[in-house]
Amino acid sequence: MHLPVLLPLRLENVGFAVGAHRIIDDVSFTLDATARTVIVGPNGAGKSVLLRLCHGLLEPTSGRIRWNGPEPKGSPRRQAMVFQRPVLLRRSALANVTHALGVARVPSGEREARARDALAKVGLGTLARQPARVLSGGEQQRLALARAWALRPEIVFLDEPTANLDPSATWEIEKVISAMHAGGTKTVMITHNLGQARRLGDEILFLHQGRLVERAPADRFFTRPASADAARFLEGELPW
Repeated sequence: MHLPVLLPLRLENVGFAVGAHRIIDDVSFTLDATARTVIVGPNGAGKSVLLRLCHGLLEPTSGRIRWNGPEPKGSPRRQAMVFQRPVLLRRSALANVTHALGVARVPSGEREARARDALAKVGLGTLARQPARVLSGGEQQRLALARAWALRPEIVFLDEPTANLDPSATWEIEKVISAMHAGGTKTVMITHNLGQARRLGDEILFLHQGRLVERAPADRFFTRPASADAARFLEGELPW
């Protein structure tokens, strides 16, 4: 079956409020399939809420979010999200991935081979039978990435995937994210690590107080920010 292309993803005057508190305020942008997108901003800017809106975990309270083409009903999902603290099942690494494939409606006959391939891609092929709970923090996050990659997504949303990891584990995660991009998956990532944003981002979306203040190529954003708020953020004058 020929599946429609999901991207671009368009946000049109999107807002999200809880009561009188506006967390996302009139945000508009389009995500295409090429650039690696990194979202940065101070604490409380609304970054994680924005990512959840894009992924469909939250519904906007104003504006609209439109994919180029819908995911056909009953077919495997073609977008994925990896959270800062992955929730793992009390099963083996392999079973965690095959379960995710089942939830995503991948045919049962394909699941184990796809799961093993994904585990090998993230460097966990030899740990397929290990209980997920005994893996290190970095290995658990790579397992979460394997669950997403096994879906063969057109786009993956990453919410601070290296938070609280040591430099070695962070490097391993960055390798996987780069490989996902090289394999044709669009990556949209939140990070507080500006060095990481430089390494993994082609474009930067700077969010402040729920508004998209600036969008720019990564090299220009870090050398010549166009807004005073972005300049203050890069100088460390806004709370992280």
